[in-house]
Amino acid sequence: MPEGPSVRKFQLLTSPFVGQVVAKVGGSSRKINVNDLNALRLQDSQVHGKNLYLAFVAAEGPSGPTAEEMVQQKEAAPVQGGQEQVCAPHPHPQDEELQEHQYSKSEAPDAAEGPGNWLRFHFGLFGSVRANEFSRANRANKRGDWKDPVPRLILHFESGGFLAFYNCRMHWCSSPRADPASDILSMEFHRGQALDALCAPNPICYTLLDQRYFSGLGNIIKNEILYLAKIHPLTQGSLLAPSDLERLLDCALQFSSDWLHHKLRGQGLHLQIYQREQCPLGHPVMKGTFGPLGGFKRLTWWCPQCQPEVL
Repeated sequence: MPEGPSVRKFQLLTSPFVGQVVAKVGGSSRKINVNDLNALRLQDSQVHGKNLYLAFVAAEGPSGPTAEEMVQQKEAAPVQGGQEQVCAPHPHPQDEELQEHQYSKSEAPDAAEGPGNWLRFHFGLFGSVRANEFSRANRANKRGDWKDPVPRLILHFESGGFLAFYNCRMHWCSSPRADPASDILSMEFHRGQALDALCAPNPICYTLLDQRYFSGLGNIIKNEILYLAKIHPLTQGSLLAPSDLERLLDCALQFSSDWLHHKLRGQGLHLQIYQREQCPLGHPVMKGTFGPLGGFKRLTWWCPQCQPEVL
C-alpha cells in the first residue's frame, strides 16, 4: 500500500487538473459508476494520510473555491470562530510498499457519511496515479504474459490531458475524513498527541501503524525509523525513556519528509533495513510478522545487535 509520501505525490499530480471538466471516462471499477463523472468539474484535490480525495461539481455551475482558496479567504477575514481543518502541503515533499489488501480499523471507509461530491481513493499494493501516461508492465505475470495494468479509473479532461488511477478502492463521501493533527506530513501534525500514543504499553511497532495517531505512516517507514532510532520493534512504548520516544518521532517526521522530497525529485531512497539481509554495519537482519491480536500482521525487519530487545 502506498504510504503518505507516495499519496502526497499523487495529489500533486492531480492538482493541475483542478478546475477542468471531465470530457470522457473509462476504467474497470465496479465499485462506482464511472459514467457519473462525465461532464463534471474537478473542484478540489486533497490528501490526508494514505487517502486521496477529489471533489467534483456540475460543470455548468460555478466551480466554487478550492480548500486552499477558502483558507486564504479565512486568513484575510477577521477571525470569528474555529480554524478550517485543511491539510497543508509539507514544504518538502520504491517502490515495494506495505503488502496489505484490507483496511485497518482506523482507515475504514466513511460509509456512515453517505453519498457526496468527494471521491475517496484508497490505494492497494502497487496502487498509483499517472498523469498523461499509462502504466506499463515491467515484468511478466504469473502466466508469463506481459500485460499492462488496467486502470480502475481514467479521467480525460477537456484540456486534452488525463489521469489514470491504478489498484485503488473508490467510494463517494460527503467530505474528506481527516485530522491534520495526526498526518505525519501535515504542518498541523500534533507532536504531543503522537508522543502520548507512543507511551502506551503496547509494542511500539503496533502503535506506529495506528493511523489515528500516525496517518500516512506505513510499513516501510515503520521499519526504517525503528532502525534509525535503534529501538526493537516489540519494545513496549511505556518502557522507553522520553528521550527515546522524542528521537523516534524525530526520525519518523524527518524520514517521511526526506522520502517525499526524493519522490518529487524523481530520486530513489536508500533503505537501510527494510527487506535487507544485513544492516549497514554488516550484522544479520531478523525478519518476523507482528501485529495486534485479531489485527493485521505486518512483516518486520530488525537488527538484534543494533536494536536490542528491552525487557
